[in-house]
Amino acid sequence: RRGSHRQTGEEWIIKDEGAYIPDVNEEIVKTESAVILTDKKALQLRATRTFIDAYGIERKAGEEWLITVAKAEKHIPDVYESVVGEVSITTLNSRQYAVVLDPVDTKTKKQQLGTRLLIKGPHSFFLQPGERLEAGIQDVHVLDSEEALLLRAREGFKDGNTDRAPGDRWMIYGPGDYVPPVEVEIIEKRRAIPLDENEGIYVRDMKTGRVRAVTGSVYMLTSYEELWDKELPPVVEDLLQTDADQSSGIKHSSTSGPRVKSRLVTYRIPHNSAVQIYDYKAKKARVTFGPDLIMLGPDEQFTVLNLSGNTPKTPKILNVLALLLGPRFSTDVVIVETSDHARLSLKLSYNWFFEIDKKNQDQAALLFSVPDFIGDFCKAIASRVRGSVASQSFDHFHKYSADLIRKAVFGADEAGNIRNRFHFKSNNLIITNIDIQSVEPVDQRTRDALQKSVQLAIEITTKSQEATARHEAERREQEAKGRLERQKIDDEAEAEKARKNLLSLQAASAAVESTGTASAEAKARAEAAKIEGESNVTNAKLKAEAQSTKASVQLKILQNEQETEISHKKAWNVLEVKKADELAGIEASKFKSIVDAIGADTLKKISQAGPEMQAKLLSGLGLKSFMITDGNHPINLFSTAAGLIGSSQ
Repeated sequence: RRGSHRQTGEEWIIKDEGAYIPDVNEEIVKTESAVILTDKKALQLRATRTFIDAYGIERKAGEEWLITVAKAEKHIPDVYESVVGEVSITTLNSRQYAVVLDPVDTKTKKQQLGTRLLIKGPHSFFLQPGERLEAGIQDVHVLDSEEALLLRAREGFKDGNTDRAPGDRWMIYGPGDYVPPVEVEIIEKRRAIPLDENEGIYVRDMKTGRVRAVTGSVYMLTSYEELWDKELPPVVEDLLQTDADQSSGIKHSSTSGPRVKSRLVTYRIPHNSAVQIYDYKAKKARVTFGPDLIMLGPDEQFTVLNLSGNTPKTPKILNVLALLLGPRFSTDVVIVETSDHARLSLKLSYNWFFEIDKKNQDQAALLFSVPDFIGDFCKAIASRVRGSVASQSFDHFHKYSADLIRKAVFGADEAGNIRNRFHFKSNNLIITNIDIQSVEPVDQRTRDALQKSVQLAIEITTKSQEATARHEAERREQEAKGRLERQKIDDEAEAEKARKNLLSLQAASAAVESTGTASAEAKARAEAAKIEGESNVTNAKLKAEAQSTKASVQLKILQNEQETEISHKKAWNVLEVKKADELAGIEASKFKSIVDAIGADTLKKISQAGPEMQAKLLSGLGLKSFMITDGNHPINLFSTAAGLIGSSQ
């Protein structure tokens, strides 16, 4: 139909645009839709048989390849192409990189198995079929001034001017960033470890195996160094996490958490205690006294003491690192038997301390020469007590138990006095005192008999004390009655003496009263007259003084009134004058203002207007002369006329 010879069962694809009508010998298997390709999406295909694709490239059966937008914007899968899937683009920014495993050579288009390809950002690419990323997209390693990268060469290569052999280790120090080449493997990122004077770490040299402790500085491990974990016995680990009291066994939980094994082992020695440390490399021990801080070396271990505890003492109850030097006390129960076979349980408490010179290491080493010194001295004291009590009867021991036990333990000097200390030379332990807390019979019958005898003794003692108290009370009562009777007799005698004195005083008083009445009356009258005269004189003086005071006060009041009136008149006159001046000034100002307002010409005209009008009126009347008067002052016309006539003549 199209000039091609088709075999039975052959399949082909028609990509022409437009309608297609199949031939009678053709069958439409399926309709393929084109896959749209973009910058971020590619199509992965696989060849089902060997053929030449639409782009003229021969594809082998089973071969896989990518179709990107660089070849075509859309792709329709061919008959012998199967779609594996769509591949998204891989994008790296400027702070990222990726390592491609088994990359495809861009020139030969062959996959290089077992090789690696480093791609740094910024970059975008499609992973070819068979390629994969090692650890995905990775960020550039950024290092500050206290960080470094530990590197190892996968294969031999030239690093700048340095030749690196496979397995070489070296470090890259910050600050800066680093992208490892494909020949380099990053083992770990390391950071400088800041260490105080009381802090440290264990560092092992990987070449020599030597372990050392580093303290008091900021330390960065080198390429052939690593942190070394110091292992401690489980009992030491437990004691470092908890603090055990040597006598009571009370444990105080620590909140610091599990120990970091690479950190330097430190232990704070309590006050007045000692710790022994043994160096297995130097094969010698040292003793340190508290308070102090111990830092354990790589080859050193603590000496653990297994002490007896509880009451009565049981071996290996307490495990301690620090040996308390005392003074302390320990309590133990000792079973003894008297000479008359009475078995007793004694509860004894011992005060002890270590007498040691802390500057002498030989004496200090003696402290740890006895692993269980508590059990040792308790057994020694118990043996002495049992030996002493065995030779004594129960009654004798019951009366003198304290002296017998102290003498058995401490011994006596040449004078027979009991000593006050018991010295253990093996470790310089000193026992200073023994306290007998209780003595109890072990046998029940002995305990009952002892209890009955004690009760009987208590009853006898109680009755004896009651009789003694009763006799003493009766004696005191008789003595009190005798003293009371004697006191009554003495009081009656004193009363008679007082009555006699009273009668004599009454007689004397009556005599004085009779003789003194008359003289008292006369003296009283004279005194009354004298007082009356003096009072009259005093009244006259007071009246005169009152009149004088009154006159002076009135005169002063009158004077003040006159002065006040004068001052008032003066002030009033001043105000009147001031008022008149101000009114005159106001009138003058007013007149001046009126004159200024009217004007001088106007006033002149007003003053001339009357006479001029009268002159005109008189001239209109034809009068030659005239005289004007107000009628209150008459004029003598006769003399006036005579004068006029005479003057005319």
